[in-house]
Amino acid sequence: MKIISYNVNGIRAAMAKGLVDWLITENPDVISFQEIKALPEQIDISQFEKLGYYANLFSAQKKGYSGVATFSKVKPSNIEYGIGVDCFDSEGRLIRVDIGDLTLINSYFPSGSSGDERQDFKMEYLQAIQNYITKLKQTRSKIILSGDYNICHKPIDINHPERQTGVSGFLPEEREWVTKFIDSGFIDSFRVFDQSPEKYSWWSYRQNSREKNFGWRIDYHMVSESLRNNLKGASILANVVHSDHCPVVVEIE
Repeated sequence: MKIISYNVNGIRAAMAKGLVDWLITENPDVISFQEIKALPEQIDISQFEKLGYYANLFSAQKKGYSGVATFSKVKPSNIEYGIGVDCFDSEGRLIRVDIGDLTLINSYFPSGSSGDERQDFKMEYLQAIQNYITKLKQTRSKIILSGDYNICHKPIDINHPERQTGVSGFLPEEREWVTKFIDSGFIDSFRVFDQSPEKYSWWSYRQNSREKNFGWRIDYHMVSESLRNNLKGASILANVVHSDHCPVVVEIE
């Protein structure tokens, strides 16, 4: 099974840049989009359905903002929207689909870059999603939490880490949360297969950052330890350009 996570920074804009044609070529079994910035009625879902995908969307209440969507070739046996906390769910932050005994969670973690209030909101979300996963693990042992975490875990995951002190997305408390989340029973799937530096999934639109590869690795597939022996590959598709992010891939047996 090939699973892709992709922050498209506006699904309608990405579709205008050839997203559907790329999807035909790449042909994942599941693709999780973040930051779709659209309501379901604003998206031509039929383009995805023609490719054999079942579409499940969770949009923000605010138009043109946030939102997630998961498209799968297999019809999910269960779908859940949100984590049961209104302030997060109103922003369309998480969708869960179960395919057999596998639980796929697609989440767009908040950014804290606009100021202290949103940074506090981000930290509250980290606690809320940890609580959500901890409870879920009582009944579901095979979980993949995919999405835009808006956090670089280690210095290898960000350009010029020495310049990033005090920057949201690389704060000690954010990075510590990722460490604790992994220690709770998850695997950073990309690092199982690739330990090399300068592998990023997001680049600022400013200062030709993508051309210079001044990027951040903030998009992940965190996979339950119970699936370690099922991991077959993971990669970052840095040459795919419909967004300021690029797709990240995990393959499981």
